[in-house]
Amino acid sequence: MIRLARVSSTSFNSSSRPALVDLRNRIVLASRARALGTAGAPGSSPEGDGIDGPLISDKGLQAIEATSSSKNEPRWRYHRGVPDLRQELPTYVRDLGKPVLADPLVNKGTAFLWSERERFHLRGLLPARMVTMEEQTAKVLEEYREGAWDKAARDPNDEMVSAGLTPDNIRKWEYLTGIQGQNETLYYRVLMDNFAEMASVVYTPTVGWACLNFSRMFRVARGMYFSSRDKGHMVSIAYNWPSHEVDAIVVTDGSRILGLGDLGMNGMGISIGKLDLYVAAAGFHPARVLPCVIDVGTNNPKLRKDKSYLGLNQPRIEGDEYLQVVDEFVAAVKARWPKVLIQFEDFRTEYAYKLLERYRYDHLCFNDDIQGTAATALAGIYAGLAAIGKPYSDIRHMRFVVCGAGSAGMGVIQWLCKAMEKHGADHDEAARNFWILDADGLLTEARVSGVDKLTQRFARPAADGEMADGAGVEEVVTKVRPDVLLGLSGAGRIWSPKTIEALAEGTERPLIFPMSNPSHKSECSAEDAAKYAKGRGIFASGSPFEDAAFDGKVLPSNQSNNLYVFPGLALGAKLCQATLVTDGMIMAASEALAACNRPEDLAKGRIYPGLSDVRSISARVAAAVMKQAHLEGVATREQAIAAIEKDLRAFGDDTEQDGDARDGEEGEDGMKTFLYKYVVNEMYFPVYTPLAYVPRGVLE
Repeated sequence: MIRLARVSSTSFNSSSRPALVDLRNRIVLASRARALGTAGAPGSSPEGDGIDGPLISDKGLQAIEATSSSKNEPRWRYHRGVPDLRQELPTYVRDLGKPVLADPLVNKGTAFLWSERERFHLRGLLPARMVTMEEQTAKVLEEYREGAWDKAARDPNDEMVSAGLTPDNIRKWEYLTGIQGQNETLYYRVLMDNFAEMASVVYTPTVGWACLNFSRMFRVARGMYFSSRDKGHMVSIAYNWPSHEVDAIVVTDGSRILGLGDLGMNGMGISIGKLDLYVAAAGFHPARVLPCVIDVGTNNPKLRKDKSYLGLNQPRIEGDEYLQVVDEFVAAVKARWPKVLIQFEDFRTEYAYKLLERYRYDHLCFNDDIQGTAATALAGIYAGLAAIGKPYSDIRHMRFVVCGAGSAGMGVIQWLCKAMEKHGADHDEAARNFWILDADGLLTEARVSGVDKLTQRFARPAADGEMADGAGVEEVVTKVRPDVLLGLSGAGRIWSPKTIEALAEGTERPLIFPMSNPSHKSECSAEDAAKYAKGRGIFASGSPFEDAAFDGKVLPSNQSNNLYVFPGLALGAKLCQATLVTDGMIMAASEALAACNRPEDLAKGRIYPGLSDVRSISARVAAAVMKQAHLEGVATREQAIAAIEKDLRAFGDDTEQDGDARDGEEGEDGMKTFLYKYVVNEMYFPVYTPLAYVPRGVLE
């Protein structure tokens, strides 16, 4: 039994210091017990122990330790109207919301009590878990004594270390994040001017490490954190965000982050990374984008055992209960910002399609994993056809072997089918051009009952030659001799040398697209593709690889990354204030991206343009999206419609042309249209502007 009391320093000598430390720790726990109502009955201590006050039993102490991180709040206690001596008088706070978090003297971070979060409008601005100062202190000391990278380097099973991530990547990411927290204008100017160099630091693959370590590295709150505990309050919580104008939201539930699996609340890192590209690559204003996460728990046992994890420590909610939470989130943000565009990011397969179909016909939204990945892949296929001197229409005759039947894989397959149908193939003919392999191998009609209807369409006949259900990729490629080998499995190096050799034997210029992220999840490397295809392949991966060489010839390592599409797609939809994101708009984005390639680059096997002028790429994609939105009658912004119609009068309905002979202004990619210039002029450009003091309440 211990008591709470003042302890005389004379009661201890130097040899008693460990006991003093232990006693101090137990006193802190006991003070929580008083707050939580678990203290024992009053009593008196034996003479000479230097302690007086109420007692707490060992059983009560265990109860405190079990609830110290729970939703219950510790409270300061008073004795006869006198505050506990460890408590200071209240600190006066004259702000609400984000300014409270920005004040280092009053900010408690994730230690704000639930009641304080309500009173100071902080709910939704912090992760769901409430921690104590002792827990914060322990995390600080852990990071101080051994950084996240050092800890990862000691772990032979760490995914990002095995992927080739280096301490220099982490150093650069941490430095840039620090600049972003102090000076966003400078951060985005540096990122925009050096995009090709920095894209791999702020986005894949380094963003994967940032997500894995999000809770551990959490310092400055960015974006909004909605959780299943907020059900019934999300509209009110949305008003805790200070900006009255938000153009774009990227939201995830953290269930399938890149190829890293269920990261729960840590998935916020991908929302932040995506919106960095919205600003740097497409010119969205940083004050008008909002990263969000919907925390419904996690099924990752490693995370739930991690003391530093800041998300809900519970299994994921499922079914109708889950859908109701997402429904309320969508309703809340649309009520707060009616014209906002929502990008759904890294939702697991069983909900990704369901949510897209649930909202796409009523709200301005798209799913980047399904639609963005598909649009990027199609652009690469079109450019690959151009590189070997064939027209886009030849896609209807191409044969595809695809590894991966998740949301991204099926999104790409569906989109390639749409392109085939656009160029004359019928519904069934397009489906017959695909051989799909999931984790169990080749998908045939023998097991269609175990897959969703979307995938059943592509099941091969049960008597498909000599290939049985579950056949491996090497056997399938050897017998099918496809033109394209696509990988969206996230399974790592599953394409053996014999697989790539068989692919190259069947076609003169095979297209090799291992698109899984991050790099170590890619189905093959650029070096292997060059070596085993004997330098004849055209290679494009989801994460960056160095250029490879074969027989003294440099073979480009193209990156088939969504960043080519989603910033421009979102920008085009936002500028014309489209009511929906249609399939036609996404198809226009694919064609515009493919048209960005120069003939001399295609001749070298470069099928995606360089990122050094990424804003020009996004502007061309946005212009094509806007024009298609107008043709389909979903564009509503009058100023944008006027620019679109001016282009149509000047050049007709040629969505692939980017010229304006009348203006006479030349650029690297040819002549600029009126619409292209309109898009560029609407982009945010990070420069320092004059400042003017405006009192609170004025112009708000």
